[in-house]
Amino acid sequence: MLLAMMIGAMAMATRAIDLPGTSVVCPDIDEEVMRCHFDSLDVQPLEGLWYYPDEDMTIAIERWNGTRGVDYRLLLVASDDLELLPGTVIGYMAGSAVDSKLRLWLYTERDHVTLHKPLECVATASHDFTTLTFDPPHWKVKVRVNFARFLPTLFRGISIIPEKQEERLPQGFKKIYPSGGNGHPMNRKRYL
Repeated sequence: MLLAMMIGAMAMATRAIDLPGTSVVCPDIDEEVMRCHFDSLDVQPLEGLWYYPDEDMTIAIERWNGTRGVDYRLLLVASDDLELLPGTVIGYMAGSAVDSKLRLWLYTERDHVTLHKPLECVATASHDFTTLTFDPPHWKVKVRVNFARFLPTLFRGISIIPEKQEERLPQGFKKIYPSGGNGHPMNRKRYL
C-alpha cells in the first residue's frame, strides 16, 4: 500500500508539470547550428553545448517556454547511437528555490527513435556552471511477510524495510560551449 502511494505521488509530481510523454525531433539540428544559435543570443549560464561522457553524447540545453513550469529543454546534438536522431528532445529542466539545484526530467524508455516516460531527477550545477551533475532516484525496498503471525503485536504480518544504497558517483554533463574550456568534450588542455 505504501509503495503504491509512493509511486502514485511520483507519477503525479511528473504530471503536475504536464510534460510530453513522448519526445519529439526538432529538424535540422547539429552542433554547428546550435553554436550559431547560441552565438546569436544573450545566453544564460546553463545554455550551451554539454558533453555527457557516460553515454558519449553531446547535448544542447536551451531556454524553453513551450511547457508551463519548464525553463529549459535538452536536445541531442551528436551521439554514437545512430538510432537517435540529432534534434531529439531528451529531457527538460526547471529551476528551484536553490540556485544550484534544478528539477531535471530525462526520458527513460525508447522505441527505436522515440523516447518515452520522463523521470524526474535533481540536478546540481557547479558554481561556475561548467558541470551539471545528477543522481537518478534509487529505490530498494524489502518486504517481509510473516505468514505464521506468531505474536502479531510484536511481529507484524507484513513489514516494509528500507535498505540503504551504497554511495555512487553522480552522473552528469560537462559544458563545452560557449564557455567551459576549449571545446574539447572532456575539457582537457590542448598544447600546441
